[in-house]
Formats: sequence, structure tokens, C-alpha cells
Amino acid sequence: MSKKIKLDIVSDVVCPWCIVGYKALEQAIAELGIEDKIELEWQPFELNPDMPAEGEELRAHVARKYGSSREDSDRARANITARGAELDFEFNFGEQMHIVNTFDAHILLDYAKQFHQQTELKLRLFSAYFTEHKDISDRAVLANELTSIGLNADEAMKLLDNPEVKSRINMEKSQWTSAGISSVPTVVFNRTSALNGAHPVASYKQVLTELVAEL
Repeated sequence: MSKKIKLDIVSDVVCPWCIVGYKALEQAIAELGIEDKIELEWQPFELNPDMPAEGEELRAHVARKYGSSREDSDRARANITARGAELDFEFNFGEQMHIVNTFDAHILLDYAKQFHQQTELKLRLFSAYFTEHKDISDRAVLANELTSIGLNADEAMKLLDNPEVKSRINMEKSQWTSAGISSVPTVVFNRTSALNGAHPVASYKQVLTELVAEL
């Protein structure tokens, strides 16, 4: 088997810049025509691990966490929406949007990995949350999204209350934060170097071109 570039994308499904960064990375890979040389894995990160079940209204959350005014929030939303549109992703911010707990989603993304559908589920969850205003902490919603991509929801949902699985996902989260990752998205290349933040397509192309030359 030919060598591949290992990409670990540390991210959370309620992080708008995570989908922007991924779409730019995806475009870079496509423009270079190296899809067959990439091994991609999503790694868990929780922006708000202590978020209660009821979540928090998004504007209130941003104001509390970052000290952002409504004007700051509006500018940020417009910027993110424009960046998403450039990369063919639709942000549909609404006044009723809530930030939610994402731990269950990370367990299900780990489950999807064994079926090589991790990216498919991740993209489905990004769209469910940012475009369709679905509560991706709601287990009924999560079960429906699993079913929508052909995964066994009954089997997967049983993992959500499995102590061993929960402990393993927490351990994986800790491994990445212990490695110095404190914000997302972070794309780790071959476990040796990383780019933090949502970079332009050209930046990802430059790094990937150098790594392909080393294969």
C-alpha cells in the first residue's frame, strides 16, 4: 500500500470555524488531486464540556464567554456566513439558536469511524446544527441523523451510556489538550506539525504539497 498523509482534525461540531476550515482543506485536497493519499480522522474536542443539557442561547453565550456585544456578534456571523458561502456551506444563524453539549455527538463520531463514515456523519451534524437549527444534543435528533446516513442507530445509541466508551472518549480529548491544543479547528499533519484555525485553501495546499513530496 502506498504511503498516505495522516490528517487528524481536532474539532467540535458546534464550532463554525471548524466546518469552514474543513471545507477549505477539502478544496485544497481536491485541487491537488490527492484524495487517495489522505487518511483523515476527526478527533474530539469540547468547546463547552460543562454545558448543561438545556444548552444556552447562542448570543448570550458569546456575550458571556467572549464579552461580545450584539454588534460584534452580528459582524462575526456575517463574516462566518460569507466564508461559508465561498466554500459551499450554508450558515443559517437564527435568534433562537442555542449552544449545546456535544459529548454524545463525539461518541457517535467515534462509532461511525469503524464504518468509514466519520466524515459523512460529521458533515451531517454540522449541517443539522448550523443550517437546519437542530438540537444535536437531543438523542432523538442524533438517532435520526445516524439513520439518515445508513448507520445502525439502535446499536450506536447504546454506546452513549456505556461507562467504558465515555471514559475512552474523555481520555482521547485529554490526549489532544495535553499535546497543547487549546482551540479548534486544529489540523495535525502526520502527528508532527499542525495548523490552528480556519486557514485559506492556499495555506493547506502549501503544506500538503510539501508532505506529498515526502511520500
